[in-house]
Amino acid sequence: MQRSILVLALMCALALLSGPADARDMISGVASVIDGDTLEIRGTRIRLHAIDAPESSQTCQRPNGNAWRCGQQAALGLADKIGKRPISCKERGQGRYGRSIAVCHQGKIDLNAWLVSKGWAVAFRRYSDDYVAQEEEAKVARIGVWKGTFEMPWDYRARVWSEAADVAPDPDCPIKGNINRTGERIYHTPWGSRDYHRTKFNERKGERWFCDEGEAVRAGWRAPRD
Repeated sequence: MQRSILVLALMCALALLSGPADARDMISGVASVIDGDTLEIRGTRIRLHAIDAPESSQTCQRPNGNAWRCGQQAALGLADKIGKRPISCKERGQGRYGRSIAVCHQGKIDLNAWLVSKGWAVAFRRYSDDYVAQEEEAKVARIGVWKGTFEMPWDYRARVWSEAADVAPDPDCPIKGNINRTGERIYHTPWGSRDYHRTKFNERKGERWFCDEGEAVRAGWRAPRD
């Protein structure tokens, strides 16, 4: 009898320590917006599941042909939407670069769906068809990026990667690992960093080139906070 009671008590203690499975998969709190499809909550970088927003440095074309900073506007639109109110993100897995992949909600609002429905992001069909309906609605309404012409974010990244590869020592490794004046190690991608082309490179200081973001993170570099 005593042994049974001890076993039962141990099982209850383990259950309390581990918590419900859903709770372990949740990340909640006030979020900082990194770009139109990436958030950070208490130091955890979160990539929004099944959507792709224009990159921070990306521009789109208005119907009159004028360029506008659609990547910046996508990030500002998300930041205005969430403000300082807490959100909850349900993890769907881990991305290539160690980021959590998640669907995030503010109250009952699916923020992934909201971004696509407002034309600030597109459905990332390569990974899921979850938000195709919202994309079609935004396209018909001609709002956000759909008000004019634009390059799909994945095509934009491929193009600027190719252009940066022409000047990098190794065309497969165009990501700059910079060390700033205070000693912080920050990596700059050709598609996501406004400072990429302005960043000077000095290998004698310990700065280096990377082939992907995961390699940079593992080596101790972080993404810029712009």
